[in-house]
Amino acid sequence: MSNADAIALDASHPIRDDRLELAGTIALYGVAGALQFSIAAAQILLTVAVACWLALVVVRRERVDVPRFFWPLLAYAGLTLVSAAFSPDPRTSLIDCKQLVLLVIVPLTYRLAAGDRASTLVTVLVSFAAAAAAVGIVQYGVLRYDNLHQRVQGTLGHYMTYSGVLMLVIGVALARVLFGERDRTWAALVMPALTVAVAVSLSRNAWVGACAAAALLLALKDFRLLAILPILAAMFFAVAPGVITSRFMSIFNLQDPTNRDRMAMLREGRHMIGAHPLTGVGPNMVIKVYPEYRDPEAVEALNPHLHNVPLQIAAERGLPALAAWGWFILSLTVALGKRFRADRHRFVTAAALAAVVAMLSAGLFEYNFGDSEFLMLFLILITLPFAADARARSRSGHELTEGKSATETPRHRDSLCLRVSVAYSLCALRLAPCRLLGHAPSEPDQPVTLPPRLARVPRRRLAPPSTRPV
Repeated sequence: MSNADAIALDASHPIRDDRLELAGTIALYGVAGALQFSIAAAQILLTVAVACWLALVVVRRERVDVPRFFWPLLAYAGLTLVSAAFSPDPRTSLIDCKQLVLLVIVPLTYRLAAGDRASTLVTVLVSFAAAAAAVGIVQYGVLRYDNLHQRVQGTLGHYMTYSGVLMLVIGVALARVLFGERDRTWAALVMPALTVAVAVSLSRNAWVGACAAAALLLALKDFRLLAILPILAAMFFAVAPGVITSRFMSIFNLQDPTNRDRMAMLREGRHMIGAHPLTGVGPNMVIKVYPEYRDPEAVEALNPHLHNVPLQIAAERGLPALAAWGWFILSLTVALGKRFRADRHRFVTAAALAAVVAMLSAGLFEYNFGDSEFLMLFLILITLPFAADARARSRSGHELTEGKSATETPRHRDSLCLRVSVAYSLCALRLAPCRLLGHAPSEPDQPVTLPPRLARVPRRRLAPPSTRPV
């Protein structure tokens, strides 16, 4: 076999690999959009993305890279399994641990959302959120989902999940408006719809989380901008319906039944931790042992969880698991702070910081970290800053130039990924027309260039005989 034939055979491998990477990236975009409509569709797309990623790892013989904050998260997962093993009902607890599989989103996003793909993924996310917000507003204004007995749940199965996901997207959209270099107009246009949708959901924890995220982003941009928040809040509540203002005022009413029940849960959680400090009562076991620890002043006879993220983790999985989770949050926050100060991809970094603050603030009143849709989006957002400046991964036999940034990938590929992912996800969900949600970069397409060693082959073949060495 001649050298030219060997090179030609080897040239087919990068093409196949690129198709795998393209398919995985499209599926990841689909996950970000579909989780706002259907958890089943999002998990199917996640399975496709993971399969493509694993195929890339095998074909290219790549090393699986993860950001540093993933290791404490992995320790948290391990301690959760230990807690399940010591649970009063290990089978029930181990079945509940299937949610830990979602942690694969971190290395998946870190690998497939490199460079400008992180910005493209955010565009997909915000576009789908605009449609989800519109559904919630229609439910409130037309279908009369305007009371605590029938609340706006949008495109998801529960109002807490719906408001929690949109709360995270509000932080992303505002971060793009304040720190983004392009596509800021679209994010600014979507912001009012997202805000109204969260407001009419009547979910107070999402209100708190969204306000905390907005306050952080404004302070990061210019501390003086914080003066805008009370003005905007006064304007909003001046025109808000009575059901929203009364729901807001209930936050400060200690006699409100939901507030009294949450205070009782704090005492119940403390008793659970005291009885099981190392391994907790077991994953998904709070509802089963609740009657045993029920406080006399509790309102509800049963509660599936304790409506507080740190308290729920400690009571359910033990203090070591809470320490690992705290280590994860601390290491993540420190790493994001360093990246923001270093002016490295400030937009996605600010969005990730807003997601952390929103999760922690809302998590004082709701166990959002245990919600699959919320957790999937949260893991994607906190990984994007680390994926955005990830260097090109080494390949076997056809690797990229060492030190070349992944952001040098031609922009037209990301534009194609965006269009196909939006169309594919919307068709899967039977929504139309899909072009209303598509958004592609405005830069002109750039030509695709062959790797240097392949580009030299035609020149050697077509060179005139006089130039060949004798």
